Amino acid sequence: MAIFSNLGKYRNTGLLVMRIGLGIMFMFHGYPKLLGGPAMWTTVGGAMKHIGIDFYPVGWGLLAGVTETFGGFLILLGLAFRPAALLLSIAMMVAANMHLKTGDGLNVASHAIEAAVVFLGLTFVGPGKYSVDKK
Repeated sequence: MAIFSNLGKYRNTGLLVMRIGLGIMFMFHGYPKLLGGPAMWTTVGGAMKHIGIDFYPVGWGLLAGVTETFGGFLILLGLAFRPAALLLSIAMMVAANMHLKTGDGLNVASHAIEAAVVFLGLTFVGPGKYSVDKK
């Protein structure tokens, strides 16, 4: 539509809006996992068994919490953006796989799948010019 044709010049603003929204939400999503301690980390890390990794669930759970919390913060700032986006994409793929393997169905797994696709796409696109990385 012609009415939206001029929005193309605001790509960097769009990336900023996405970074702020996704960053804040993933910080809120990951922070309780960090605060949950070893019991929570074991539960979260147990998702790795669905991809054939069944050792050290505490470490994997802690890594998931760190990735979501600090990865969200890095996405927000646009700092180390591509590595953070890639790690968040992988974390969301593991989460989606866990939901599908435990029988939760596509409706429950869809949030993780959507987030994985968005983060994977952002890995290629980059943070935009309104970021710490400024690329």
